Amino acid sequence: MSAVFVSDQGFVICYALDETDRHNKDARAVDRQETSMILESRNWDEMEVGQSAELKRLCTADDFYVFAAASGNHNPVHLEAEDGDGDGVREAYAPGMFVASLITAVLGNFLPGPGTLYRSQSLNFHDHALAGDELCARVEVVEKLADGAVRFATQVTRISDGALIVDGMADVFAPKKHLKFDALEVPGLISQRHRHFEKLLERAEPLPDLVTAVVCPEEPASLEGAILAAEHRIIEPLLIGNPEKIMRAADECGHDATRFEILPAESARDAARLAVQLVNDGRAGAIMKGHLHTDTLLKPMLDKVTGLRMGRRFTHVFVMDVPGVPHPLIVTDAAINIAPDLVTKVDIVQNAIDVAISIGIAVPKVGVLSAVETVTPSIPSSLDAALLSKMAERGQITGGEVDGPLAMDNAVDLGAARTKGLRGQVAGRAEVLVAPGIDSANMLAKQLAYISHAEGAGLMLGAKVPVILNSRSDSSMARLASAAVASIHYFRLRGNVE
Repeated sequence: MSAVFVSDQGFVICYALDETDRHNKDARAVDRQETSMILESRNWDEMEVGQSAELKRLCTADDFYVFAAASGNHNPVHLEAEDGDGDGVREAYAPGMFVASLITAVLGNFLPGPGTLYRSQSLNFHDHALAGDELCARVEVVEKLADGAVRFATQVTRISDGALIVDGMADVFAPKKHLKFDALEVPGLISQRHRHFEKLLERAEPLPDLVTAVVCPEEPASLEGAILAAEHRIIEPLLIGNPEKIMRAADECGHDATRFEILPAESARDAARLAVQLVNDGRAGAIMKGHLHTDTLLKPMLDKVTGLRMGRRFTHVFVMDVPGVPHPLIVTDAAINIAPDLVTKVDIVQNAIDVAISIGIAVPKVGVLSAVETVTPSIPSSLDAALLSKMAERGQITGGEVDGPLAMDNAVDLGAARTKGLRGQVAGRAEVLVAPGIDSANMLAKQLAYISHAEGAGLMLGAKVPVILNSRSDSSMARLASAAVASIHYFRLRGNVE
């Protein structure tokens, strides 16, 4: 008899049970409907030759990064971001001892189970596994030894083609007494990688270099961000500002600014006006903020005659890569509109949907946040959220699913949403978070950055071209991602990106 259990940890466990177990009320068969892993051991007397157990595991690139951190084995051949074997392809080979550790998981969790201790393990490697392979680790009792040990034949195979990855023999000491553990608490691990931004860079680099007017790159951080994006062939910068300050900033950060076009401007205000003129003249497809106040940058863009207005309010988005979240998370509006009214929020939502589509979210799920998930007249943000949801339902906001009001927990956590009785496509699955105002949006973005180790790509939308708004504290990855999102969005709107 066999029983199958899908655990919270993503393992699939199969048991081969003997006839006694089949009729035993305490048999270790676990129904699929269980939601927690029950670990139960077998002592030496309960073991019989021929008993077996197996575990199936999908290997991911993050598994290998966690293994590298835990083991100290930083061999690049196991890391997805590197071409570790120099063949021009970035594969992620599973570390041999990671694969072998799946055998220990079967022995320690299921057969014999909790309390098991190793005496020996032989390993023979026959093939390699890669990230994305689903593996099956199997153990079978072949001999009960007189000293209380049990000998197992062990192996790990790849499920897709049956290839044998590793096999060997294990001698273990079975627990001396019957043990049972229900839903052990093991701290979760999150690989602090920014895979979503890495994918955005991969999408942006093949596109034409986006000519970008960089306004006042007169200190090292702002200049270095533009140069870094240029080196990745994402933008072609036009440096606008005081040439002496630009050259001095380049010297300080160790770059040669003479390879880029420098357009002199006597003041920050003049530089911002020149950037707008370059866009209106068709010479630039984006603007990047350098070392100047945001108000100074935006003022010429808002001019009713010569500015960059397109009929919508200017709004800000943070495209955030949060470790552990399976998709980019967009937070808006954290920098432009202080206390937006309903009309402004319509543009905030629409601009966010548009950029979400650009970065690959086919039908963005927009959660409009409030303190509560019920429409409450004494909480104005809940009324706005309900109206925005209804406007999307009536086609006044297009391209995405909009729901609100949602509290933060039931916007991003499906369990919290179901506990509150919320249904629909957005609750628990939001990819865009629309905050009530600039204070809450800014706090949310910074909490994600400084507590959850997220990176944020900042853009202003609603103008003729995307405006890249970097902060001096931004990392290199955040600066690159901001340029990548601007490029992808610009070229999608012009039909160059699907």
